[in-house]
Amino acid sequence: MLEDLNEIVESLAPGSQFELAPLVIESSPAFNAAVIVAHPDDETLWAGGSIFMHQNYHWFVAAICRKNDPDRSSRFYHVLKKYGANGVMADLDDGPEQIPLRDQDIRGTILQMLPPLTYDLLLTHAPRGEYTRHRRHEEVSQAVMALWQTGQLSAKELWLFAYEDDDGRRLPQAISDAHHFETLPETIWQEKYRLITELYGFSPESWEARTTPQSEAFWRFESPAMLRAWLDDSRDTK
Repeated sequence: MLEDLNEIVESLAPGSQFELAPLVIESSPAFNAAVIVAHPDDETLWAGGSIFMHQNYHWFVAAICRKNDPDRSSRFYHVLKKYGANGVMADLDDGPEQIPLRDQDIRGTILQMLPPLTYDLLLTHAPRGEYTRHRRHEEVSQAVMALWQTGQLSAKELWLFAYEDDDGRRLPQAISDAHHFETLPETIWQEKYRLITELYGFSPESWEARTTPQSEAFWRFESPAMLRAWLDDSRDTK
C-alpha cells in the first residue's frame, strides 16, 4: 500500500493538475482518514480538533476549490504541516454567484484527488452544510455520499459534520444530539483557533474566528444502509 501511495504522489507532483502537501507517511500499519471539503479552512473549522487529537491517523485533506488562489492555497499547505497531514486542492468554480456545479464534475474531481485506498474514516459536509447557506458545501456532501453508497469511495465509516445556525440567526454550533459530540480540551481549541487566525489569517472579528467551535459534532454511519435510513428519516421530519 505504501508503494502504491508513493507512486500516486509522484504522479501528482507540482505542475500537474493538483498539488500535494509534502508526504508524511510511516511504514507501520495505518488508520487512513480523509477529510473532503469545499474550501481550505473547512477542515479546520469543522474537524480541526478531531484531527489534532488523532495525529496517529494518516490524514488526507482534499479541498475542491481555491487551488489557484495563491494566498489560500499557500495557507492551506502550511496548516496541513501543523496537522502532520497530506492534502490536495482543486480549483472548481467558487464565485460569489454560486452557480451550481455538475454532480459528475464534483464526483470526478474527488476521485482524482483522493489516493485510491480503503479508508477507515471519511469526513465531509452534511447535506445542508453547516450554516445558511453555501451551495458548495451541500454539493460536496451529496457527491461524497453518492460515491460512498456506490462503492466508488471505499471506507468503513462516513462521518458528516453536524452543525446548524438556526437559519442564519446565530453563529454555527455543534449539534448536541448528533451521533458524536465532543467538547475540545482548551489547549486543542486554542490550537485550532490559532490556525484560523494566524495561519489562515482571519481577524479575531471575522465570521470565521467568531465561529470557530470548541465543540465538534458528527453524524456517523457504518454502512450505506444506515446513511440511507437517516436521509429518509431527515426528509420525513422536515
